[in-house]
Amino acid sequence: MEEPVVCMKNDALPSAPKDPLLRNLILLRMIPRHPGSISTIELRDALEREGFQISLRSLQRDLDGKLSQHFDLLCSKDDPDPAIASLRPYRWSYQPHVRPGLPLMSAAEAMAFQLCEGHLRHLLPPGVLGQLEPHFAEARQTLNKREGSRHAHWLDRVRSLPNGKALLPAVVAPEVWENVATAVLEQRQLQVDYFSRAKGEVKTMTLHPKGLVSRGPTTYLIASVGDYTDIRHFALHRIQKAGVLDAPSRDCEFDIDTYLPMAAFTPRKSTGMVNLVADVDSRLAQTLQETPLSKDQRLELLEGTDSIQLHAQLPDDLESFWWLYSLGDSIRVLHPTALRMAILERNKRVISLYR
Repeated sequence: MEEPVVCMKNDALPSAPKDPLLRNLILLRMIPRHPGSISTIELRDALEREGFQISLRSLQRDLDGKLSQHFDLLCSKDDPDPAIASLRPYRWSYQPHVRPGLPLMSAAEAMAFQLCEGHLRHLLPPGVLGQLEPHFAEARQTLNKREGSRHAHWLDRVRSLPNGKALLPAVVAPEVWENVATAVLEQRQLQVDYFSRAKGEVKTMTLHPKGLVSRGPTTYLIASVGDYTDIRHFALHRIQKAGVLDAPSRDCEFDIDTYLPMAAFTPRKSTGMVNLVADVDSRLAQTLQETPLSKDQRLELLEGTDSIQLHAQLPDDLESFWWLYSLGDSIRVLHPTALRMAILERNKRVISLYR
């Protein structure tokens, strides 16, 4: 069963906690699309977390009355299955074809969703894209209704392309994504069955989620394990099963922006940074002039020669190595010596494969 997604308050909306309009706007965002559902009690509790006080009776009356009339809501009491119709408290969902929340989209919003769709297909797991599909479908429908408008015409002329070869996103089970996202959002512990590629086995463990990171075609859960405090990364597509626990997660003050610069996605050495000195050709120099490698980058034309020398500070990690290596004969690394020798040794091994 799909878990409800509790949306945060929108700062652009009025903030009076007793404002019924604001309460209903937030309430409508909490209801999932069928076959997902959420109970009246869960909705009341979620509203209380947003600062609204309302009785179950009043909430039930609002849902069963004006909201159901205008927003295509389904109630479990009207289900043809007697077992579902007898459920108490009632459960609520949008009809399957309806976008959850406020099913209204402007032309500008539709255009933004259409542009995002092409870009996100290279980044997000299929299960997550499936959850966004109602938004994408409504965007297409909105723009089709405005065929011939300047918005639709402009959209036909704009595309988003990945930089370099983009791998297909790793497949993440929809229920895994739902439970991981819920655990991160609600700061609760997560029990997972995780496949360790290094050990070749599945292990059950309890995680304390810290955050999520999307890196190329893979999404990672940042978490600590059990009673340990060290931070580890778990690829979502290797989580075979995930369940949200009632217990709160530890270290809720985790700052992802402070952590990421030194995270071990591409392990760094020594101080973590190196001063790169390299000769580059004119075409690469022009590219780096337009899109600098770092804020302290310098490009110098060496006196009496056609050579252009690059100076920049880079992270001492595998990502930097592979980026430099991919430039081939457009660059000759001079310093640091260790990096120069690593590229040379790699080239020797590659050459040996083609002999």
